[in-house]
Amino acid sequence: MIDESGDPELDAELDRDGAALAADFDRERTQLMFSGEYDDHSALLTISAGAGGTEATDWAEMLLRMYLRWAERHRFKTAILDQQEGEQAGIKSATVSVDGRAAYGWLRAERGVHRLVRISPYDAQNRRQTTFGLVEVLPQVEDDIEIELNWDEIRVDTYRSQGAGGQHVNKTDSAVRLTHLPSGIVTQSQNERSQTQNKEMATRVLRARLLERALEQKEAELRAIRGEHVEAGWGNQIRSYVLHPYQMVKDLRTSHETSNTGAVLDGDLDSFMQAELERLATGSPPAVDDDPPANGGDEPR
Repeated sequence: MIDESGDPELDAELDRDGAALAADFDRERTQLMFSGEYDDHSALLTISAGAGGTEATDWAEMLLRMYLRWAERHRFKTAILDQQEGEQAGIKSATVSVDGRAAYGWLRAERGVHRLVRISPYDAQNRRQTTFGLVEVLPQVEDDIEIELNWDEIRVDTYRSQGAGGQHVNKTDSAVRLTHLPSGIVTQSQNERSQTQNKEMATRVLRARLLERALEQKEAELRAIRGEHVEAGWGNQIRSYVLHPYQMVKDLRTSHETSNTGAVLDGDLDSFMQAELERLATGSPPAVDDDPPANGGDEPR
């Protein structure tokens, strides 16, 4: 109709209307994706290496760098609250505070097992290896949230910090470990300068883990009512990062994929997060896992 009318004013008016509709659509889509109770909160991100020794701890460190770079892209403030070094390289685990509006809303799409397939730099025979890392994401909750702590049920242990160095490392018992006796949940912090600060950070993580536990119990009750059965385990990877024999990152829940593995490992994760958040918002089932074993028969590590 525009071509037939040749009216430039109508053309401009439709462009304006189209731009306004697109803006309204993006705003509504964002509200739908971040409509959860804690989606606007900051996040606590925990990365743990799977079995496999040095290969697994190196992958955990790669994941840590990836998420730190992603947070930097979004101008989120990050702080490593606790980090356990690997025996030879990498990290066994790390807990990171990611502070910013909707940090949890974005990062909750990353919960699960992440699989890496590559030629191992630690294998003298240059064999292809598969290794796994676990990513956990919790909302940061304030003191006025409904989680109440009974300190009679919490054991507080102090120990000397461990790390690459620093004024307080291995000199004072500044690190703090909290054990919630009824649930067995353990949290710790060692990167702050004082024991008081470390206790505050460990308490913050404990409160978030207790909230997560309460939410999981509520979800389990709803699944039981609906008759659903969901089994969580290390075999249920959500995403594969294949660096050999081809380059591919594929999310097994949404089938979203890219061959630009370097950009993804450098923190370019928004498209993967958005695809999963939209899937959750629309209630779509996960995609069929047709991801072939990329280790070529090599033993998983």
